[in-house]
Amino acid sequence: MPARSGGTRPTISHLQRTRLPRVRYLQTALACFSLLLGLAAIGLPPSLGQAQESGAPVPVRGGTLIAAIEPQPSVLTTVFNNQYANAVLSTNIFDGLLRYDENLAPQPSLAESWEVAPDGKSITFHLRKGVKWHDGEEFTSADVKFSALEAWKKTHTRGRLTFAALQDVETPDKYTAIFHLETPSLVILNALNAAESQIIPKHIFAGSAIPTNPASARPIGTGPFRFKEWKKGQYIELERNPDYWDEGKPYLDRIIFKVIPDTASRAAALETGELLFAPYDAVPFGDVARLRKDPNLRFETRGYDYHSQFYLLDYNLRNPILANLKVRQAIARAINKQGLIDTVWYGLGRPSTGPIPSSVKTYYTPDVQQYDFDPAAAEKLLDDAGYPRKADGTRFDLNIDFTAVGDVTANSAEYIRQSLKRVGINLKLNNLDDPSYLRKVYKDYDYDLNLLQISPLIDPQMGLFRLYWSKAQAPGVPYVNASSYASPETDRIIEAIRIEGDPEKRVKLFHDLQRVVTSDLPLVPLFEMQHFTFYNKKVHGVNTTPDGAISSLKNVWLER
Repeated sequence: MPARSGGTRPTISHLQRTRLPRVRYLQTALACFSLLLGLAAIGLPPSLGQAQESGAPVPVRGGTLIAAIEPQPSVLTTVFNNQYANAVLSTNIFDGLLRYDENLAPQPSLAESWEVAPDGKSITFHLRKGVKWHDGEEFTSADVKFSALEAWKKTHTRGRLTFAALQDVETPDKYTAIFHLETPSLVILNALNAAESQIIPKHIFAGSAIPTNPASARPIGTGPFRFKEWKKGQYIELERNPDYWDEGKPYLDRIIFKVIPDTASRAAALETGELLFAPYDAVPFGDVARLRKDPNLRFETRGYDYHSQFYLLDYNLRNPILANLKVRQAIARAINKQGLIDTVWYGLGRPSTGPIPSSVKTYYTPDVQQYDFDPAAAEKLLDDAGYPRKADGTRFDLNIDFTAVGDVTANSAEYIRQSLKRVGINLKLNNLDDPSYLRKVYKDYDYDLNLLQISPLIDPQMGLFRLYWSKAQAPGVPYVNASSYASPETDRIIEAIRIEGDPEKRVKLFHDLQRVVTSDLPLVPLFEMQHFTFYNKKVHGVNTTPDGAISSLKNVWLER
């Protein structure tokens, strides 16, 4: 099945069927066996011995990693709330069927190999044997079936669309799971890592509502670390899973995710060494340049391309003012995107040209309608829409709702307020806590403008359709179409993409989708985010693959 590039990649089982000539194969096997004997003689596992031979630092076992987490996770799984903080932490507890390498090619995790049927309508996964849940129960195909049908398809905000073609999961034995699809679905093999599609234990969650099951806050997974303690508002502690299936991993004894709401305090903790690892823009953007000069700290921007997040302004089309296309166009042209990036985000970002970020190279096109910064054009559009300035200089009032992560979201909202004030729109800022924000925007639909960040992901079918597809609207489900946008043409294109089995035709459809929705403008893509991680120089093994920031810390170790 095609992955990100649109070309067919060989599965592991395919590679296993490719054989070396017999003599060369035996020579290779003997050489590997000799190496293993040599390493065993000096008491080192192969990976450590290879590290010594290459001159690379040798991983050290033990120690506690102190990491920042903000905002505090609302739950410790992503199967019904995939907010990034939940993913950063819970991927240490849960595994996915697959993981992805630096080229975004799928690699084995809980699935050791897989095959796609010639007609594309089934995928057979061969599962890893001997894997245990943290409570000692065996991981089997029953857990895969339960996770796919009861969690991903029913409760996951993106999974409901990603796995729409999945009709059933057949389990002919404990170690085989066969996904039966209504139509070919090229997106599925891009969506099976530990952040996007976690495997959860059937024996814990069956017979209960997943969101309210206590295990959502005290999780039992198969991952490299086990849940130990959650002190609300203070920290979440994980401990090493001694029975982890990836032999020799993890290296750390413990991870303590500290809740430090203040960005300046997180920066100070990094400088003193109290905090060792801080992903997802944990420090004030104004401090980045100074902290990058600290010889004890490392700065990293890799690890975020899987999500390819961007900031956007979402319109509630139920409001008759915002139902007017000219008003939406005026608002888009009143905001200086580059000015927003430079002023609030200290240059860390890139103006959006459309709803698919430029980092998603396979599907991105800049050939869409643009709304360049032009206040004079914005004023004319508002006049033409029937909203001239009144005696006090204003045209109408709107609210903007958001939940602030650090200072930058609130500062971005303030920048937008000032921008719209210049063209006569009076904007009131509503900075809400996460539960209040989710209820107000996605359940009650009681908002005018919604400022948020969204992940279209490496295959935008996973993360973009939910914003534009009329069938994605679901009261109470966060981060989906809340605007009431419904377009027969948009729906037609989305539904064609979902079942298209030809990668080239699928790319063309994605280009068509971008052109239609940027003309309809139910939301304004503002800028592509440039996330970053700071960590102490004593920390080694940080994952820099495209999904590294939302992957486990099983390879991380601390220099003593």
